[in-house]
Amino acid sequence: MITALHNLQVISDGHIAAGKAVLITGDSITAIVDENDIPVHAKKIDLQGAFLAPGLIDLQIYGSGGKLLSIDTEPATLLQMENDLLKQGTTGFFATISTNTDSVIEQTINVARDYRKSCRGNFLGLHLEGPFINPLRNGAHNRDYIKKASLSLVQKWIEMADGVIKMMTIAPELQDQEVIDYLHGNGVILSSGHSNATYAEGKSFLNKPIPAVTHLYNAMPQMHHREPGYIPAIFEEKPYTSIVPDGVHVDFVMARLAKRELGDKLFFITDSVTETNHGPYQHQFTGDRYVMPDGTLSGSCLTMLKAAENGVKHFGIDLPEAINMASLYPARLAKMDQKGRIAPGFDADMIVFNADFEVQGTVFKGNYLTKRT
Repeated sequence: MITALHNLQVISDGHIAAGKAVLITGDSITAIVDENDIPVHAKKIDLQGAFLAPGLIDLQIYGSGGKLLSIDTEPATLLQMENDLLKQGTTGFFATISTNTDSVIEQTINVARDYRKSCRGNFLGLHLEGPFINPLRNGAHNRDYIKKASLSLVQKWIEMADGVIKMMTIAPELQDQEVIDYLHGNGVILSSGHSNATYAEGKSFLNKPIPAVTHLYNAMPQMHHREPGYIPAIFEEKPYTSIVPDGVHVDFVMARLAKRELGDKLFFITDSVTETNHGPYQHQFTGDRYVMPDGTLSGSCLTMLKAAENGVKHFGIDLPEAINMASLYPARLAKMDQKGRIAPGFDADMIVFNADFEVQGTVFKGNYLTKRT
């Protein structure tokens, strides 16, 4: 059975195209054709002029709907995240946990590994943000749990995970090279974050082999004209770099600077949390942001589509580039070769939204899901 999505505006590869139809067979895109060339026997779905873009990909999100993975370490939390994010057009995400005890991290690894057997499929793996970060840049992370990595511990976690650990945020300046080499060699995306690295240290490890940076500007040394610090090293080495585009974590003036410097290596994350009142991470919503009980800024209240909207309205970029930052560029970092574009052979995972950035539906594994699905 061929499904034809039509009466739409296709966003992909930096362009918007009207008058086209997207053909789907099974869970893959098979062709982009002129609307007049839709096969006679295809099942037609009229998108009523809406935008159709690649499914959004969030490489750093902590929870949803009152369930935070760092606290509610159970399959129900991951299912809640999958369901909520599919309704938001996020067809791929790394469930993230903050710095925690070894026992909580290991419990999370076990739960996530086993959950893969029954997941809907937009859960793509774990992102461990900590505990191997710099206590001088802990931000909202519990300093009591921060420590230096040991090779024996990371080997244990990687073996337990059976591939479910996809990404780790670490402070590379504090880690032994054998740990970095082991994680990199086992396919874990290493991202430098909550780091106090100097300019020289950043130049020594960015892309050698650290390929990524976590939430630019936040939890890192700030630029100074006599002591440039870590950020100029990021701008020069141009690793893949995430940013939280809510205007709270990063002023939009600085976001525009980052976009000019990093181009197609800058990508969006939500860094989103949910309100909680128990455990070591009690995020309180204050109207436009989440904070810890002591007032420390914590995660955002973004969705990925809101991130793209802010990109258009505040980064000085057009809609196709904002979609790239929310889909194609994170897919490239994560080596998800069939995601991030609407093209033949790519996964039939897409978001449908209108000119007001309201989600109208989600295409996931070739199936069209309404907002109620």
